[in-house]
Formats: sequence, structure tokens, C-alpha cells
Amino acid sequence: MTVSPRLPFRRFLSLIVLLLVAASFSVATAAEPKSEPIWPQGAPGALGETANDQPQLIISLPDPDRATGAAIVICPGGGYGHLAMSHEGRDVADWLNNLGVAAFVCDYRHRGKGYGHPAPMQDVQRALRIVRARAKEFHVDPQRIGVLGFSAGGHLASTAATHFDAGDAEAADPLDRVSCRPDFAILCYPVILLGNPLGHAGSQKNLLGENADPALIAAFSNEKQVTAETPPTFLWHTSEDRGVPPQNSVAFYLALLDAKVPAELHIFEKGGHGMGLVHRAPELPAANWPKLCEAWLRHRGLLNQAD
Repeated sequence: MTVSPRLPFRRFLSLIVLLLVAASFSVATAAEPKSEPIWPQGAPGALGETANDQPQLIISLPDPDRATGAAIVICPGGGYGHLAMSHEGRDVADWLNNLGVAAFVCDYRHRGKGYGHPAPMQDVQRALRIVRARAKEFHVDPQRIGVLGFSAGGHLASTAATHFDAGDAEAADPLDRVSCRPDFAILCYPVILLGNPLGHAGSQKNLLGENADPALIAAFSNEKQVTAETPPTFLWHTSEDRGVPPQNSVAFYLALLDAKVPAELHIFEKGGHGMGLVHRAPELPAANWPKLCEAWLRHRGLLNQAD
């Protein structure tokens, strides 16, 4: 490095020190993601004590100066057989943190880890209870906690939005006294239709098994479970999605309309399945879905700066 003769050495050295201090401060104020078990005392129905039996919640909090008080539990997709933790998990958490939203990636149990229903639902419900019960610790509003999911993770998010309870006031576990109802939902090319050729047979099989009871299939074909209590929902899909056709989102959207639940649906002409934030195809109109979702969140008052 060459020091300009016009800049006294001591002044130059002082500037370097100030820059180093500022860099250190910015790193210190940006919370690093941390992972903790969803069920520290052991998950219900656990088959063992390996990592596969211990679902995790990966916590990413925004810079305090950006924090809005909103929080979202993220459910990556993967057909209930694996999890797309990068482009449908951590990348999404980074995007939300930039909006000032606290992000909680749910590393839930699935068939690839040896689990089907009800384990994924139990894990996401527990994640929502954790965030709400510890809202003060996470600096979030307990009435602005949402759920977001992609593909089969979208099915899990829609399950959280249609299968919930207000908590059991008599429960021995304090977390079980807390509501697991999300205050809003974001469904990205979600699996919705079960027992239907337009659904995703692999996700259904992984979740419910080979020859599931028709009543169970109906119970988790979540467009049939929408009520007036289902939270406001944002959905997006593409017409070219051959993995999970857009009729899945359409069915859920129409059910929301029938129940008079606020909803917004975007179906883009181009794009396949599993696109995440669409970084790999920024030229496609579908790449605008994060901005559209941000506008929806802002319009609903969910991105107002925390007091």
C-alpha cells in the first residue's frame, strides 16, 4: 500500500484503525445463525438418538437496526424425502433478514430420516410455538409470526396454516400452552392436492405411506381444510411447473376466497419447479416474486419497524 505524501502518516494510521473498528462492530452486531434442537428432551415418536432423530431450528436474526418485529418459520422442500436447505432454506433466511424479518429454518423430520406423518407437522408446530413463546428473546411480535414453505415444504406450511391449536392451558410443558397458529403464510409452488393426479405422488407416499387411509389423505389435502381461521396467504407458482402443477396453488387460493380469507396468488408463465429465489434465472418474470411478496407483507403492516 502506498501512502500519499499529502496524507500525514499518523492521520493515515488513524483512518486504518477507525476502519478496522467499524468492520469489527458491523460483524459483532450481525447475529450469526445458530442451530438448536426443536425437541431438547427428545422428539415425540423418535426412533433413536442420532442426528436424524433430532430436528433442528436454525435461527437467523436481522441486524437490530433493520428489525421489523416480524418472524417467519421456513420449511424447505424436498418431497418429504430430503430437504433443499440451501436455496429453499438459508438463502431465504438471508433474504428475510435483509427485510428485517427474523428467520427460523425448520430442519424437520421426513422419510429420508425415517419419518412420515405426523413427525413433520409436529416439528413445524413446535417451531412456531418456540418462536412465539420466546418472542421477547428474539425481539419479535408474537402476533406477527408466519410460515413459509416450498413444494412439499409448502404442503407442510399449508398444514401449519390449517391444522393448528390455541395451546393447552393445562399442559405440563409451557411450550404446549402456546398457540401454533401462524399469523400469515407464504406458499411457494406448494404441494396441496393429495389423492389427486395433479398432486405429487412422491410427497404423498413419503408423508402418509403407500396405502394411506382415504380419510387421512382427505385430511391433509389442505384445500379441504381451509376455514375462516386460516391466516392470510400469499402464493406463487409457474404454469410450466411439471413437478407440482399450478392447480395446487389455485385450489388453495379458491378455498381461501370461499372462506373469505385475504389471499394473493401469482402464476408466472415461465419457469419450472424448485426455483427458490430464482437467482439462476433472473431474466424470468418469476424472479419478481420476492419483491411482490415483500409488497404484500408491507401492505399488511408486517414490515413496520418494531417499536
